[in-house]
Amino acid sequence: MGFWKRKGNDSVTDANGRLPTRREFVVIGMGRFGSSTAKTLASYGHDVLVIDHNPERIQRMSNALPHALQLDATNVEALRQAGVEQFHTGLVCISKNFEHNLLTAVHLLRFGVQNVVVTARTHTQQTILQEIGVHEVILPEHEAGVRLGRRLAHPNFIDYLEIKGGISIIELNAPKNLHGITLGECDLRQRFKLNVVAVQRNETIISNPGATFRIEAGDMLMVIGQVEDAERFGG
Repeated sequence: MGFWKRKGNDSVTDANGRLPTRREFVVIGMGRFGSSTAKTLASYGHDVLVIDHNPERIQRMSNALPHALQLDATNVEALRQAGVEQFHTGLVCISKNFEHNLLTAVHLLRFGVQNVVVTARTHTQQTILQEIGVHEVILPEHEAGVRLGRRLAHPNFIDYLEIKGGISIIELNAPKNLHGITLGECDLRQRFKLNVVAVQRNETIISNPGATFRIEAGDMLMVIGQVEDAERFGG
């Protein structure tokens, strides 16, 4: 019998096919990325099991999370004993040792974990992981570098969240040449293929502002569209 015991209903979705609010995650590899992800998931009320071979890392994590196991994640029997097959999502972030990263991901896939997410350091590693059937591959260092580069290259660019197919929600400081101008006068949809979905003014969020909304200095615009178009708009 495994370490992990599922709480309540075993089904992944409810009667209407919706995912439950409370989810169960196993996070393997307690480096900076894995530990911060695990703590964030737990802070949102999800059940999280963390695994690492390093006893010091597990000791640190056990002070913050109730379920922490020291074991070798490349050992299929150890993972079986931990009950990892009961988890909906498994995150593997042993990116400093790609062989271990790859083997652990293979184990999770064979156990039938429905959503296997793995970190990688290079695009070659990403391709290999995708070839074996990993559901999502993340390149934390690459993505962080791209974000920083975009922010440094474009002073008005703050951050973005990619949704799908190249479309993102992007945060931008309102450029000086738009201060005092209405959204209708800017005509962002026609000129830049961008839609303003919200504006943050001081501590207030104004959602779905209309064409008569006048932009002021200090406004932060949330737009939806392609990052490249937002960069052209932000100047």
